[in-house]
Amino acid sequence: MVAAGLQAQLGQPAVVENRAGASGVIGSGEVARAAPDGGMFLVNASAHVIIPHLQPNMPFDAVADFTPVTELVKVPLILVVNPQLPVNSVAELIALARAQPGRLSYASSSIGGAPHLAGEMFKLMTGTNIAHVPYRGSGPALTDMVGGHVQVMFDSLASSAQHVREGRLKALAVSTAERIEAFPNLPTIAEAGVPGYEITTWYGMWGPRNLPEAIATRMQQAVAAVNATEEAKARFTALGAQPVASPPADFARFVRSEYERWGRLVRDANITAG
Repeated sequence: MVAAGLQAQLGQPAVVENRAGASGVIGSGEVARAAPDGGMFLVNASAHVIIPHLQPNMPFDAVADFTPVTELVKVPLILVVNPQLPVNSVAELIALARAQPGRLSYASSSIGGAPHLAGEMFKLMTGTNIAHVPYRGSGPALTDMVGGHVQVMFDSLASSAQHVREGRLKALAVSTAERIEAFPNLPTIAEAGVPGYEITTWYGMWGPRNLPEAIATRMQQAVAAVNATEEAKARFTALGAQPVASPPADFARFVRSEYERWGRLVRDANITAG
């Protein structure tokens, strides 16, 4: 959606090339090796600053080899369970997990993504033992969630909302610090019994290392113009997402902060890629 709007702002086509694989490392590597001339940018999720803590032999430095351009959007995570699981609140889920350590399992869309770390943070803060089952994408994970093969999942609101509305999944809480507009009656995990819990996945844009400041600023301004349109606001709201379009300097500080934050969690929870 943003790419389509950029064409109007920049006066030239903006083509999306999906380079999937290795938790985003393949696509990121393409940009790390690209010329810093404004011809190629990276759009990636918060996993960009998480994966380096799980894979010590990265082919690039996720911070030093990229020029931060802008944070595109924040997306809340929603804690969902299979409807057959006999819990209706976060407190009941914690009680069940403590009563049956290791018996429950939670799905994630990948190793090292925000949904994975959301689950590990939950376990760490609640003293529970819930087995992690990683999938290749949110779609297969949700299929097994609906089928009852796994019982718990922290997923982006964009992919789970329809399942919740149609009763295929039961929502317990959201991961953000405040309640969200799409599900105003759904409590946050913090207010539902885990004080201090907060996690949000986000998507950002980077250029290669040494991208000229003028190019980064021009791209950020174009993204901000796209995000400010009524069409973009409506589509983001429907997905439960919050457009950001922060200036390059602000995004650079945010990236560094998130890199350090997730590194601490990976160490504290002893999370590995295997």
